[in-house]
Amino acid sequence: MTTALAAVTAACAVANAAIAVADLARAPFVLTNSAEVGVAPRWIPYLASLKMAGAVGLLVGLAAAPWLGLAAAGGLTMFFIGAVIVHIRTRVLHNIAFPAMFLLLAVGALTYFASAVN
Repeated sequence: MTTALAAVTAACAVANAAIAVADLARAPFVLTNSAEVGVAPRWIPYLASLKMAGAVGLLVGLAAAPWLGLAAAGGLTMFFIGAVIVHIRTRVLHNIAFPAMFLLLAVGALTYFASAVN
């Protein structure tokens, strides 16, 4: 189980780094999705920074500092709970699977680090 959760944690880091790069590159799908849920384009780089910080924190947590990984996983979990709530509140449900997938990965990473720190 620990190996599976470590793999989920690594996948979470890679997925968040990839979407942060897409955010910073202002990929068309990012701009479209953000507009649909009412996120102003000026907020995208700030949100990308949070995702990238979470990805780096997860990787550092895996390599050397589980307490930092725990903090990063907790932050990403809260971030994506917020994203799912925004999708529900704005009734943009056709693509809710994406923030939900990121949320599940973050919860898996949180579970991994919660067991690693104890």
